Amino acid sequence: MNLLEKIGMPVLHKFDPETAHGLAIKALQLGAAPAPGLVSSPRLRTHVAGLDLPNPVGLAAGFDKNATALLGLSRAGFGFFEVGAATPRPQPGNPKPRLFRLTEDRAAINRFGFNNDGMEAIATRLAQRPKDAVIGLNLGANKDSADRASDFAKVLAHCGAHLDFATVNVSSPNTEKLRDLQGKAALSALLAGVMEARAGLARQIPVFLKIAPDLTDADLGEIAEVAQESGLDAIIATNTTLDRSGLNSAHKSESGGLSGAPLFEKSTRVLAQLSQLTGGALPLIGVGGISNADQAYAKICAGASAIQLYTALVFGGLSMVQDIARGLDDLLARDGFANVSEAVGSKREDWL
Repeated sequence: MNLLEKIGMPVLHKFDPETAHGLAIKALQLGAAPAPGLVSSPRLRTHVAGLDLPNPVGLAAGFDKNATALLGLSRAGFGFFEVGAATPRPQPGNPKPRLFRLTEDRAAINRFGFNNDGMEAIATRLAQRPKDAVIGLNLGANKDSADRASDFAKVLAHCGAHLDFATVNVSSPNTEKLRDLQGKAALSALLAGVMEARAGLARQIPVFLKIAPDLTDADLGEIAEVAQESGLDAIIATNTTLDRSGLNSAHKSESGGLSGAPLFEKSTRVLAQLSQLTGGALPLIGVGGISNADQAYAKICAGASAIQLYTALVFGGLSMVQDIARGLDDLLARDGFANVSEAVGSKREDWL
């Protein structure tokens, strides 16, 4: 954490979490947030699902829901970042308060409910995006949609021209029955529609699927099967959890999805299982509980070709991105890997 963050983070934490988040976005928009620039090296540069990444450290969806801080994020050191989720029509999301900071657990609980400005406003901002960044969009469905499955395809068709990748998000716990779309038949039909929308784009961008950590072995097997049959380019493992085991913070019983440190082991086990189920044939993006280079490296060794983080930034600041990338480079060098791709899945068995 740099000096500016040491001063600013305690101030931000005096505000309620959603207000503090809004202030962080404003700082990025104004150029007042740390902008350490890109960390890259021959070891960190990698090719994942058709994307050339300067480093494998990404920002997960949910931080910049409305694509309003693209320039600031492009200067924050991420190898790639994901905005959204975007739905066809704007929606306010769930009533406030809907974001809770669990300081003692280095975690957060949110029940936002896909609050966003809608695909038209978000597409307009993405059209003005910085061209030297790798930017993806998390696709969502409106809460009151008569056909949620078709919403994902609508957003991709409308925004796809401005993206490097898109993620199908059927794993948020905050839209009623959304996770039901992870079932084999429903997921196959949904992805067929998304792939049809992608076929209509002038540029065939990669499509990812983001899954929940709260799945049975049978569920994971079905998802791995559908993912490979549908032509998906990667799986993001995982979204937030409904599990509340071992929490100590006052807000531990709030409803919503839990993210942050308590999710690390659970999400990494799911990642390793998926790596085994797919035989390494499908790139995986590891998410959940990462706050340092050792944890990023553990995700990669468990089967991830790249990683994403978000909640840890609430406690460690944006300079954490640079620290993780540099630390990851050192760890790869220590273990004799010439490139991050060589380390992928090298210790998968430790998590099975």
